[in-house]
Amino acid sequence: MPGPAATVEAPVQTGGVRVANVSKSFGADGERVKVLDDVSLTIGMGEFVSVIGPSGCGKSTLLKVVAGLVDADEGNVTVDGETVRSAARDKLIGLVPQSPALLPWRTVVDNVSLPINVNRKANEGRTLRDPRELLSSFGLGAALDKYPGQLSGGMQQRAAIARAFAFDPSILLMDEPFSALDEMNRDQQRLGLLEFWQSNRKAVLFVTHSVPEAIMLSDRIIVMAAHPGRIAQVIDVNLPRPRTVEAYATDEFRDLEGVVRSALYDVMEQAR
Repeated sequence: MPGPAATVEAPVQTGGVRVANVSKSFGADGERVKVLDDVSLTIGMGEFVSVIGPSGCGKSTLLKVVAGLVDADEGNVTVDGETVRSAARDKLIGLVPQSPALLPWRTVVDNVSLPINVNRKANEGRTLRDPRELLSSFGLGAALDKYPGQLSGGMQQRAAIARAFAFDPSILLMDEPFSALDEMNRDQQRLGLLEFWQSNRKAVLFVTHSVPEAIMLSDRIIVMAAHPGRIAQVIDVNLPRPRTVEAYATDEFRDLEGVVRSALYDVMEQAR
């Protein structure tokens, strides 16, 4: 039987994200399947939180609820004190999906400029990033006027991340953005994201299946259990920042890997 729902609280801060008692089911009446069960968590400003767990535990559904792409059946979500719908309208939420979703007929710089040009009223009072400078900071300065089809998968994903930073959102939601890349390219991209994030410190909710990725990037790791999806354990990542590739070789990193893998093993055993 599932245990009591866990509540994940960040230090009290102004702004950030609050998910309160969210539940979500899918399917027709009489055959509905509960995907999320009474999930509560907060993400403070400047905090990087990763969600990890077995397939079917509701990781991506949780992210979609926070993004406003899926409505919760119960509970609520606020971003900087606003409802999700208001936060989306006010461009407080940046989303990086698994696929880069770049428009193939627009150049890279035009793709990154697109969110700035949509709903210009919401740009008032914001610190907008120059798309050309932003792309250069992601190592894409030579690809500004190229089209997505002319870029590698890793370069396309970097452009998608740059696009999410362009309009200065309060929170970034990232759904396994590097999952389609090979391990070497994936590691390069995550270190690039980490370097850029450490200079900007947005609130981030990051979905991943990779234990090393979650540890390298995060301040906290949320381990979810399945059937129904719920928070099983929260693991603090106390590795010093800024983090570089050398962190992988430390005893502290390896110890955390053991802790996270043990937590994942526990939730998978409970699901049997």
